[in-house]
Amino acid sequence: MASPKTEWSVGAFILMGFACALMLAFASTNSGDRLGGSTYRVVANFTNAGDLKARAPVKIAGVKVGEIESIMLDENFDAKVTLRISHAAGELPADTGAAIFTSGLLGERYIGLSPGGDPEPLKDGDEILLTQPAVVLEQLIGKFLFNADSGGGDDAAR
Repeated sequence: MASPKTEWSVGAFILMGFACALMLAFASTNSGDRLGGSTYRVVANFTNAGDLKARAPVKIAGVKVGEIESIMLDENFDAKVTLRISHAAGELPADTGAAIFTSGLLGERYIGLSPGGDPEPLKDGDEILLTQPAVVLEQLIGKFLFNADSGGGDDAAR
């Protein structure tokens, strides 16, 4: 039979393990990372949204300035992405560009904004016209394999 001191120590250790697991679960949901304050909405159309999801971050120079509100298919079969941008980020120029990036090799997708130099700012409901679609890793590998295969045949024939 174990002493009461040992039983209390084991119980405290198990409670600390549960507390750490609970803190990790809350931290991984990004619940404290929501936008605060006033926001405005802009729309961007992409020919390929990749694996982009609602509530994914919108960043400028790696700093989160907004999040994706919704992703829908428009009448031209493009992905119509509605972005919520925080007013705390300042006024973005009307010629701001948007591109879909991946955090790391297989990380989450996000939209990166590149502010332009237009003196006219983006307003609520405006559209970002300069967009770059997501790069799909499988398509890149396929292009590399087929181009490498066909390129090697030309060199061998010479």
